[in-house]
Amino acid sequence: MVSRVPVASRFSSPDPLFGEVAPEIIEDTLIHLAMENEQHLSMLPDPAGCFREARTVEFIFLLSEKWHLDQSARYQAVELLERFMIKQVEQICTSPRQNVTGGEQGRSQNSLQEQIHDTFVLRLVSCIQLASKLSLHYNAVNTDTALKFLQSLKYSYTKQELLESELAVLETLQFQINVLTPLAYIELLLEVLGHNGCLLPAKPLHQMCVQLLDFFYLKRDTIYDTLLNIAIENLTPSELQIAKFLIVKEDLMLLAVGIISTSAFMLNPEHWKKVVEHLNCITGITSQSISEFSYAVLKHIIGSTTPKQHHRR
Repeated sequence: MVSRVPVASRFSSPDPLFGEVAPEIIEDTLIHLAMENEQHLSMLPDPAGCFREARTVEFIFLLSEKWHLDQSARYQAVELLERFMIKQVEQICTSPRQNVTGGEQGRSQNSLQEQIHDTFVLRLVSCIQLASKLSLHYNAVNTDTALKFLQSLKYSYTKQELLESELAVLETLQFQINVLTPLAYIELLLEVLGHNGCLLPAKPLHQMCVQLLDFFYLKRDTIYDTLLNIAIENLTPSELQIAKFLIVKEDLMLLAVGIISTSAFMLNPEHWKKVVEHLNCITGITSQSISEFSYAVLKHIIGSTTPKQHHRR
C-alpha cells in the first residue's frame, strides 16, 4: 500500500491509502504473498514462535512508541528478533563437535548461551533500529538515541558496540531483514475487500485491525491455546497435537483473515458473515476456520457474544 505522512505531526503513523492500486497489481501481490507464506510454512524451525513471548513483545512495542515508530516497524522488529534468536539457538545446537571432549563442548555451548543472554537487550534494540530504517517513515532510530536508552538501563555499551550489534544481526540473517509481517497481509486483503465491494469502509476497519493485532501479539499464546482446544475439542492436547499445530500458529494468511474478521465483527456484526464469505473466496481459508479464529480472539476480549454463535445461527 502507498503510505503518506500527515503534515500536522511528524510523529503520526502514516495511513495507508486504499483504492489507489490497479487490480492486476493487487492480484500479483496477493499471489506473491500467498507463495511467501507457503514457503515460510514449509521451512518452519522447531523453535518458531518461542521468542515472541509477551514481555518481549511489550518491551518492543513500548520502546517503538517511545521512539515514535509506526506500526509496521514495531511488528517488523518483533519478527526480526524472532528470526535472529532462532538462528542463535541453531548455532548453539550445531556448534563444532569434532575434536573436542564432552566437557569442552559443554563449555563452548554454555559460553554461547551466556553470550546470547548477556546481549539480548542490545540485540533487541538493534532489531528495532534496523526495522526503523526499513520503514517508509523517516523517523529512524539513530545510534545516539539507542545508546542513551541503553545507558538509562545501566548498560555501558559504546557506539562501536552498537554498530557491531547491528552488523551481527544483519550477518546472522544473511542481510535478509525485510521480513513480511501480518500487517502486510492485512492491508493487502483490505485492499482486495474494497475492490470486491466490501460494505465496511477500509479506514476504520484498518484502525481496528491494528489495535487487534497489537492485542493479538501480546496475547498470542493464550489465543492459540484457545484455538487449539477448539480444533481438537479437548482441553489437554497431546505433544504431537501441539507440534502439528505449529503450522497454524505461523500461518500469516490465517492470522490476517482472522484479525480482519474479528475487526469486522466488532465494528458491524450485521456485515460480519458477508466479510467472512469474501475472505473465504479470496484466500480459500474455510469460513469455519475464520470464525473459530475470531471466536478465540474475542473470547479474550468480550467473552460470550462471539462470531461462533452468530455463524451457527
